[in-house]
Formats: sequence, C-alpha cells, structure tokens
Amino acid sequence: MVQSINSKVALVIDATSHLGLPEYGKIMIGDKGFEFYNSRNSQKFIQIPWEEVDYVIASILFKGKWVPRYTIQTKKNGMFTFSSKEPKKVLRAVRDYIDPNHMVQSLSFFDVIKRGLKSIFKK
Repeated sequence: MVQSINSKVALVIDATSHLGLPEYGKIMIGDKGFEFYNSRNSQKFIQIPWEEVDYVIASILFKGKWVPRYTIQTKKNGMFTFSSKEPKKVLRAVRDYIDPNHMVQSLSFFDVIKRGLKSIFKK
C-alpha cells in the first residue's frame, strides 16, 4: 500500500488521469500535496507536493460554466492533466494551498490559431 504525503485531507473525489492512457481513480487534496490513486492498481499513483507545483492551468468553456480538465504544471517533472466529477470543487480546494496568481486559464482554440498565424507571418 502506498503511504500518503498528507496528514489532513481537504477533499477526496473520483477523477481521471490523462497521462498516456486514461486511468480512473481518486484525487486526494490535503495539507501537504495533491495525490492521485488508481482504483485498480495501487502501484499507479501520482503525488505532487505543494512546493513542487508551479501553475494550475484550467481549461474553461462556455464562459466558466464547464471545466472539462485541468493541468498541474510542476517545476521539475512536467505537466499532469486530470479531470474529475466536480472540477470547480477541486480547483477551489487547490486554491487554498496555491497562490491564486498561479492558477490560470488555458488558451482557447481561437487564441492558439491566432498565435500560430502571427508566428507564420512574423517569419
């Protein structure tokens, strides 16, 4: 069994990790970090301490009505993408431990296209 890094738990919710193939499990948010545990295989887990989190990037659609997935960008180990049943509740719980200035909205589809066209014409 895996040892949790948290001593106090703020939220536990069903979630999906989008690291390679989707894996189903539970997200645990606590005082020491963000954790994801696979429901089928206990050896597949992700533990991210709050000191390691650089940014939390949320994909927001329909003017904030729907948040399909969110990404945790770490300082050393890259990006981890998750989705959950109630993403707003998860993001509010994360906001208690992360500086709200480090929680950002991802680019929309049209912003990505606009940046691509600007870079093509800039050359």
